[in-house]
Amino acid sequence: MLNNLVLCFVRNDGAPGLAMAGMIGGSLSNIVLDWVFIFPCGMGIFGAVFATGLAPIISLTILSPHFIFRRNRFKPVRTAPSPGRMAGIMGSGVPSLVTEVSSGVVMIVFNSIILSLEGNTGVAAYGVIANLSLVVVSVYTGIAQGIQPLLSRYFGLSARKGSARTLQYALILMAAFSGIVYTVIFVFASPIAGIFNSEGNPLLQQIAAEGLRLYFTAIPFAGFNIILSIFFTSSERPRPASAVSLLRGFIVIIPMAFLLSALFGLNGVWCAFPATEMIVAAAALLFFLLSRKKA
Repeated sequence: MLNNLVLCFVRNDGAPGLAMAGMIGGSLSNIVLDWVFIFPCGMGIFGAVFATGLAPIISLTILSPHFIFRRNRFKPVRTAPSPGRMAGIMGSGVPSLVTEVSSGVVMIVFNSIILSLEGNTGVAAYGVIANLSLVVVSVYTGIAQGIQPLLSRYFGLSARKGSARTLQYALILMAAFSGIVYTVIFVFASPIAGIFNSEGNPLLQQIAAEGLRLYFTAIPFAGFNIILSIFFTSSERPRPASAVSLLRGFIVIIPMAFLLSALFGLNGVWCAFPATEMIVAAAALLFFLLSRKKA
């Protein structure tokens, strides 16, 4: 938790490169130390846990020169507790909270539905799709976190043109990335599924390939929603940001999964994600247009 907090402060304190180095250093060390502790050191599952515990410490060590050499402009100061400010901070954090919590809940719901439709093979196929989806969505999260300091700065300076230009660049990058990723997935869905299908199960191969092509139609809309949510949060509009997160995290996707699976079976499950993201994207666009009129 401390590492996540310090990463955010360093990124907003004029050192995004150092924040990136800290994040990459901590994450890669986790991967490398997993192997070192489990196999050469023979520490078993404890080694994996130990590597995970060391990762944020390594990241904090990389970030520490920013404070040791007094390059930081953010500094702890004594101040009386402010319930209003604390509420504002927590309100701005709700979208991220909902996004993190909902991913686990949605995965449980999808697993339950797929298990009833296709059994363990279907769940295994969803594992392939869900893992790839997490990787793609993390890129959108990276774009959103990258523009956050810029959007916050422009908002503080009341520089609407700079904010709009930054948002435009982020959406163009997101759209280009989405186009490339979906083209690759559509063309190579079967070989991609085969990477995870070491036993050569033909049913798993078929389900995963079809699921990839349907499920990943959602990615441009998901990217749009993630970036718009960060835009609202960075410009002190927590309500639309929270609404977007709640809609895509719980309110729309869970009923949509049950409804479409009842109507179309397994294909309905795959289509629940894109249908949800499209609906939420329309709502997010409406929130954005309304916020521009009020500004």
